[in-house]
Amino acid sequence: MVQCSCIFINLNCRAESILSIVIEHEKRRKEILDRALEVFMAEGFEDVTYQKIADRCGITRTTLYIYFKNKKEIFNYSIKQLLGRVEDDIITIRKRNDINNTDKLITVLTMIIETLEKNSGLISVVLNYLLYLSKSDSNVDIRVRRRTIRLRHILAVMIIEGIRAGELKTINVRTANDLIYGLIESAIFRLAVLKRSSINEVKQSLMLAVQQMQV
Repeated sequence: MVQCSCIFINLNCRAESILSIVIEHEKRRKEILDRALEVFMAEGFEDVTYQKIADRCGITRTTLYIYFKNKKEIFNYSIKQLLGRVEDDIITIRKRNDINNTDKLITVLTMIIETLEKNSGLISVVLNYLLYLSKSDSNVDIRVRRRTIRLRHILAVMIIEGIRAGELKTINVRTANDLIYGLIESAIFRLAVLKRSSINEVKQSLMLAVQQMQV
């Protein structure tokens, strides 16, 4: 019985040790992604090297290879991490009980526009990255849709919730979602290509779109 207890304690200690290593590994990965994003924003995708990312993180190239195999993977995970944070913010807004569904949708769209303005430099880098990929990859549109499908889904669900609550008209959800997302893409174009510092007019267009959907 004593021997069994010792074995159990041993296994438990090993499990805790492994869990601690995994948590520390993930924490370090996130830190690297945040630092790498700063490098990409400052220099653009093509000019960034694996060594520059390692230098910004204060580690060697060898250590960096423990976490990521190349700069393309780092860049993709950096964008994924940023989008994940935006999605978390949207989910938090959706769970609020102090505002109705329409106001939740407006709050989310306002937050998205403000996030785009705040990260305009990154948007330009992403656009250049997509142009870089288009030279050798004909599936850029599929890649973009794969990255944004969760955001599109969340917006569609919010529109459905507004319709079910009687706050929005019974409209074609897909068409309404395409309209809203099209305006978001317009905001991205104005920031990345036209180099606008403000896209307040797009925000106003989004608000008008939601108003037209209301009962």
